[in-house]
Amino acid sequence: MSIPRALAQTVLFATLASIAFPQTKGAPPVPPDVTAQRDLVYVENGHARQKLDLYLPKNPATKPLPVIIWVHGGGWQAGSKDNVLPLRFGFVGRGYAIASVGYRLTDAAPFPAQIQDVKAAVRWLRAHAKQYGLDQERFAAWGSSAGGHLVAMLGTAGDVKRFDVGAYLEQSSRVQAVVDFYGPSDFAAFVATPGYTSHAAPMSPESKLIGGTVADHPDQARAASPVTYATKDDPPFLILHGSADPTVAPNQSERMHQALRAVGVESTLHLLPGAKHGGPEFNTPEALGWVTAFLETKLQPARR
Repeated sequence: MSIPRALAQTVLFATLASIAFPQTKGAPPVPPDVTAQRDLVYVENGHARQKLDLYLPKNPATKPLPVIIWVHGGGWQAGSKDNVLPLRFGFVGRGYAIASVGYRLTDAAPFPAQIQDVKAAVRWLRAHAKQYGLDQERFAAWGSSAGGHLVAMLGTAGDVKRFDVGAYLEQSSRVQAVVDFYGPSDFAAFVATPGYTSHAAPMSPESKLIGGTVADHPDQARAASPVTYATKDDPPFLILHGSADPTVAPNQSERMHQALRAVGVESTLHLLPGAKHGGPEFNTPEALGWVTAFLETKLQPARR
């Protein structure tokens, strides 16, 4: 018996998501020098995913801490705030607080719910900065894949007020630096790229995000594309992408980089030769050195 095309596409993309966005079950162990504040509600009476986890040094810093806001991947339809890359890489010990943000997935709400949630989390963190010893002026956003897309949106659409809804609207949802690991940036170009045209299908993650195919919803596709909002006042970007990524076309990071450079924003792009969608190439001393140096330059972490 043949499988209906729509069902086959659903199975394909679910399989890709499970391969490309591996997630740990439950919260990872917390290092002994770190304190975890889990499931902090950033939208009162909201969705179960509108919560964040905050990781702070057990020994308080003498100065307010710069913050790394981690946004998980999963094709906007899966993933968890429990899988915290900066925590695994020891950034709390380097003088940062880490906030890992959950957000509504596409089974709960389409775009722009996801960027509205991430922006709401940023505003909540600023509103509670004094309580947790955070520096309101030193926020970086770091994410991978769908999370890379959302942190790129934070970077370029930080000043787009229609994405700011809910509480703490007196607080800014802008960030001072962005680390984008292989995130989509231009949906129209993405789905038209040879080898990636399956993302134009009705059951693709991108179609689920914007409520229909890119071809049928060009305005929504443009609204969901971070390149749309690039302006000269955007924060600096560090972008990493695998040259052999089978899930998100490398041209997505190239287009993000080009859009930023075109308006005079500092952007550094590293295309990792032979790397796919995540994997060990992103965990090497060289790759982590790029991230560490970028964040230290832009945020100047606290020294305890």
